[in-house]
Amino acid sequence: MTIFSFRLSRFLAPLALAGLTACASHAADQGYANNDLLTDTEGLRVMMETGAVNIVDVRPREAYDEGHIPGAVHLGADDVIDADSHVSGDLLPHETLVRMLGERGIDKDTPVVFYDDKGGFHAARLFWMVEYFGHRQASVLNGGFPKWVAEKRSVTKEVPQVTARTFAYTPTPRRLATADWLLDRQDDDSVVVIDVRPSKLYEAGHIPWAKSIPWKQNLAANGTMKPASALLKHFSGLGVTRDKNVAVHCQNGKAAAHSYFALRLLGFPRVRSYDRSWAEWGAAEDLPKSAVTTGG
Repeated sequence: MTIFSFRLSRFLAPLALAGLTACASHAADQGYANNDLLTDTEGLRVMMETGAVNIVDVRPREAYDEGHIPGAVHLGADDVIDADSHVSGDLLPHETLVRMLGERGIDKDTPVVFYDDKGGFHAARLFWMVEYFGHRQASVLNGGFPKWVAEKRSVTKEVPQVTARTFAYTPTPRRLATADWLLDRQDDDSVVVIDVRPSKLYEAGHIPWAKSIPWKQNLAANGTMKPASALLKHFSGLGVTRDKNVAVHCQNGKAAAHSYFALRLLGFPRVRSYDRSWAEWGAAEDLPKSAVTTGG
């Protein structure tokens, strides 16, 4: 090495280190304990270049056909719902869902990124579903399709050709809550039940020991997830802390998954979704219910 090269390297090294530190700091700005569960648009672009990712558009089919992220397959949020179930919003039989995933080239060995245009409202339910089914490399695209388009990234109408794969079904019971599970723990101080529906629905009727924490409070004004510091302050201020067993529910399983995702992102170790939610609980005559009264 020449004296000039040595001096130049000594000059550039701190700059390179500063650049790396800045990048690392920027990546850590959000402060999520499970940062890998949230994929940003640039991160997805890099993954697309390697080809080692499954991308799933969960918007309605007509929206997908108008334009989608290149390489994305379609699996609409309503496509996974069993229209014949007596519980509104109930999922199709698990064997059917596993087959649908495999037909779209999704297995458990490749990362999968879900996106929508509703702040992750629909994408989170598919995230919860595959995580419950045993996938360990699932994530949600932060900001979804609107952020991708706003950044003028590539969009296509081409439907990708995929190779069908086998999605091995290995359910994770600790990610699912049932009515019996909630009922058995109504007096357990270590358990927190969150009702993520809008306040008006909560006030009209709710599980007596559930806290009202609407799911939209997880989002920043631009439709991306709030930073970890803001989310942790928000949840802890309402008594939802990492030492608790947390169960989330909504009206029909969709919104519940968004708060499930937010808590998983924050690193809560014991969080599960009551997927059948108020659609089941509210219709059951033998399950306790409360309403908020304003007095006269």
